[in-house]
Amino acid sequence: MLASALTMRRRRWLMHPDHLNRDIHRMKNTDTPEPGTVYITGAGPGDPDLITLKGKKVLQRADVVVYDRLANPVLLGWTPSRSEHIYVGKRPDKPSVSQGQINRILVAKAREGKTVVRLKGGDPFVFGRGAEECEALRSHGVPYEVIPGISSALSAPAYAGIPVTHRSVSRSFTVVTGHTLASSDPFENWENLAGADTLVVLMGLRNLPAIAERLQTFGKPEETPVAVIAHASRPEQSVHTGTLADIADRVTHLVSPATIVIGELARMHEQLAWFDPQRSGSDEHRVEPQETVATYAV
Repeated sequence: MLASALTMRRRRWLMHPDHLNRDIHRMKNTDTPEPGTVYITGAGPGDPDLITLKGKKVLQRADVVVYDRLANPVLLGWTPSRSEHIYVGKRPDKPSVSQGQINRILVAKAREGKTVVRLKGGDPFVFGRGAEECEALRSHGVPYEVIPGISSALSAPAYAGIPVTHRSVSRSFTVVTGHTLASSDPFENWENLAGADTLVVLMGLRNLPAIAERLQTFGKPEETPVAVIAHASRPEQSVHTGTLADIADRVTHLVSPATIVIGELARMHEQLAWFDPQRSGSDEHRVEPQETVATYAV
């Protein structure tokens, strides 16, 4: 019900880059003596209860919310009725708003004197391009604040009952991305990661076969435990375990988002799993992932 009401409140806009550029140009031409503040805000891993209190407070007074695919749309229910919701989520192999366009939207809306919340899944400074957006805002003289969020690098393993450190097993953990810029090698320097106590890979589901192969090439034993946590903290959460030798074959049916944990602590899921997706909250938290994907609202 809540998600349907939010959909009606938005001005829907067909997904077409030319139309988006036209609206950005119109927004940039608006006279505003004092720019509003942009709040680069982490939404946490998925459960809306896991956003910070400060994140909730800025949503409650937002004029504009620019939000990603991984930010739970339920959070938009905390915004004022006057607020404008702009979806800029990136989807694999689908037309998406570029980072440059997102930067221009943030600048243009702030120059209208509006309070803007840039709502991002997880933490904006952990593989969230938050720094790039801050650089763009700073270069245009737009004030901003960063509100940290709970990164899936920590929360996804926790929701699977997997600690990333343990005094008797793992004294350190390493977080890496499963892919980088399209022009660079996503597996550069992986020889230095094979010895990590606990290795957490974000955005690596598509490249998991190559990741597992490369780690074994550089000496990680094939029997090393691996856990893949999909849709962490949401009602649809699932956890899949295996080893470096077979995990890729076990998760071919999964779709992102997913967090990969590699190391001895991954096997602790069997002992410490506590989260029951079927009892994870009321119906208001059950939002279908496709509800706000099809179109942009500007």
